[in-house]
Amino acid sequence: MPRVIDIAGRMVGEGCPVYVIAEIGINHNGEVGIAKKLVDAAVLAGCDAVKFQKRTPELCIPPEQRNVMKETPWGLMSYLEYRQHIEWSYKEYTEIDTYCREKGITWFASCWDEPSVDFIEGFDPVCYKIPSACLSDGALLEYINSKGRLVILSTGMSTMEEISRAVTLLDQDRLLITHSTSSYPCKPEELNLRTIPRLQQMFECPVGYSGHEVGLQTTYAAVVIGACLVERHITLDRAMWGSDQAASVEPSGFMRLVRDIHTIESALGDGVKRVYESELLNLQRLRRVGASTR
Repeated sequence: MPRVIDIAGRMVGEGCPVYVIAEIGINHNGEVGIAKKLVDAAVLAGCDAVKFQKRTPELCIPPEQRNVMKETPWGLMSYLEYRQHIEWSYKEYTEIDTYCREKGITWFASCWDEPSVDFIEGFDPVCYKIPSACLSDGALLEYINSKGRLVILSTGMSTMEEISRAVTLLDQDRLLITHSTSSYPCKPEELNLRTIPRLQQMFECPVGYSGHEVGLQTTYAAVVIGACLVERHITLDRAMWGSDQAASVEPSGFMRLVRDIHTIESALGDGVKRVYESELLNLQRLRRVGASTR
């Protein structure tokens, strides 16, 4: 039986068109205006969804990192103050929710802690993304799973044993796994794309790819070897300030990415060898038929 899930009416998985997510994440630097421009770019490129991040800094930042000072565009501040600065309240997310509905694009978020799940739950999300950093947080996985929604599990920084343990806490009927390597940007030799078919063999759910590399060619390779979903970070300018900008794709690159993924899907075909009508003239003109050499 094909491994397929339904994300807001869009079937994703085996035999379906690749689902493309533009991860805005924190590339908005706390500014709704920048986020809206990124949503516009994703819509123009033909992406299926945009994704944000939601976390409670007081819960997610280890105590020893909270008072580490950081140079930011808003001045020198502690790491905790910086994370609080770029987090959005209900007001900002309501504005984003309205804007995405107007633009006709799905949005959801990676949730790093239980209060963030409760916060995003108020927007009736189509799914939850579990970030790689939280894959080993069994309590969080069980809490997200209890919401009864689709779950996308990212697998960076994880062994197969850890992934298998995480999957046991989630309902595979509404699970999609994304292969990922959590370095920003990631070296090509550390992408290990052959993990995608291995995950497909191990688990009865769709498998996609969340990439943090520079360039597009390796993302295309992920599609060729079977990724049913592709997620890449989107930015207005890779030179912008922020930890994820350098590993992101600019709007023109996202347009090429979506276009080329659809071309690759068309070119892959169904694996059934046939003679196409466009070949018939050359078949008549060029085919050589010799005597049997038995």
